[in-house]
Amino acid sequence: MNIIVRPYGSGYCLCRPDTSWERENKDIYPPDYVSGYMWAPVLFARISKAGKCIGQRFAGRYYDAVGYGILLYPSDLLDGSPEGYACASCIDHTSVLPFPMYDRVTLESGTNMFEVYRDGEEIYSTSEGSEAMIEDALTRISAMVSLRIGDIAAIELAPAAELAEKPGKTEVAGKFCGNELFRFNIIF
Repeated sequence: MNIIVRPYGSGYCLCRPDTSWERENKDIYPPDYVSGYMWAPVLFARISKAGKCIGQRFAGRYYDAVGYGILLYPSDLLDGSPEGYACASCIDHTSVLPFPMYDRVTLESGTNMFEVYRDGEEIYSTSEGSEAMIEDALTRISAMVSLRIGDIAAIELAPAAELAEKPGKTEVAGKFCGNELFRFNIIF
């Protein structure tokens, strides 16, 4: 199982390993070399049918559920190099993609909000997200990567921003449709 990410404002994609997936709200204890985390909000979809080079017209057949989450990036590894970005994408428990997921129809009303909180204060909120956005991403990423059943396709909704720094503890929480998606602490 891969987590295929389309970075914000980019036409390419990258794959995060399944060891980076955190879906149980466990607190994060960063390795000693990590002094802070950046984060990016994502809209993601679960792939329900294998495919390669999927046409835009058929992309809706390849996923069955959607959700919102966040991706974490250790600040120390983001030095502007491609290697740094790739390494920052491989760290364990940095893809916070909660389950259970939602039906695709929840995206179409335009009124369901995804919100992210740091220490109780809202730091991000959007109703952005649509089936068209996911289907465009599936078309683009399937031109580079074969999609398999169970893969997760994630689309970054904003550029990475600071989230937590040493020393201390930061609580991170997210909600969608008024329901809590995740709540965990980053403890340095």
